[in-house]
Amino acid sequence: MPSTEHIGWFADIGLQDRPHVGGKGGSLGELQRAGIAVPPGFVVKTAAFEKFIEFVERSGPVRARVEALDADDLEAVTQCSKELRARVEAAELPPALLDEISAAYRALGGASPVAVRSSATTEDAADASFAGLQDTYLWVTDLKQTVARVRSCWASLYSVESVTYRRKRAMPEAGVAMAVVVQKMVNARTAGVMFTRSPITGDRSVMTIEGAWGLGSAVVGGEVTPDRWVVGKITGDVSVREVSEKLIQHVPAPGGGTRTDPVPEDQRRAPCLSDEELQALRTVGRQVERHYGRPQDIEWAVERDTNQILLLQSRPETVWSAKESAPVARPAEDPLAHVMSIFGGKR
Repeated sequence: MPSTEHIGWFADIGLQDRPHVGGKGGSLGELQRAGIAVPPGFVVKTAAFEKFIEFVERSGPVRARVEALDADDLEAVTQCSKELRARVEAAELPPALLDEISAAYRALGGASPVAVRSSATTEDAADASFAGLQDTYLWVTDLKQTVARVRSCWASLYSVESVTYRRKRAMPEAGVAMAVVVQKMVNARTAGVMFTRSPITGDRSVMTIEGAWGLGSAVVGGEVTPDRWVVGKITGDVSVREVSEKLIQHVPAPGGGTRTDPVPEDQRRAPCLSDEELQALRTVGRQVERHYGRPQDIEWAVERDTNQILLLQSRPETVWSAKESAPVARPAEDPLAHVMSIFGGKR
């Protein structure tokens, strides 16, 4: 099925398409086109969101209401957020748009569970990253649920946190839109995150890999203390090897969604990755960093049945990069004049 105005398949999109597919969608397309294994999927583009919002605004304003808010008036923001989210989640999709999403869902496989993930156009931007303020839904099992979750992702753009973020920065609502990623769900045996430079020291010669049993949502949500390795980026030497006690894991729930299960006793203190898998992740991490030309924060999973490593997201590392790009005061041409001016002296 070819890409359209409203649907973009990963094979057809990349980072240059972020205004239309959001940060997450652009990253997944870029990874696939670079030869990195990602779960197959498509993006419901921002054009679909625009058409939907235009449809919703026939019954009353949405964007103008957000722009009229005072970011410091939490009560007003909360009430507006509640009303707008309810309107967006309840509204029917324009019939032609519903047909396009339905066709793409069937082309992806139809019967396979999917993840439905928000992909904001400002997400992962260098100057306005608010990744994580939008929603993700795992193990969505049919078309009706998928369409409902697409609407939920659109509605999450009007969460209290997201609205407050934009109002504090006086971001015009006309420049904000939401794309939605729909991709096949990974039945993860193990999942976690990988930083291609040390998140603690900023050292670019090592990468840090963290993981736990089951779906990565337990790690990202902080519900389990993950195993942690620090690996030499070039040499592969493991300088830190911390195996934690992992008591719970997120697994697929019957009928859709996820549930929290106890980890079997014999796995709780066992490393969730083999040394071979650790080195395979290092190789993939180097490949991704080389492709982007800068350090990355990566979400990954190991498929339960095939042990294949799949990447679920890669975004630029921002903490140490921001420190390195901070302006440094230029030395005065006349150091003595500089010192005297500080202390109010005369020459």
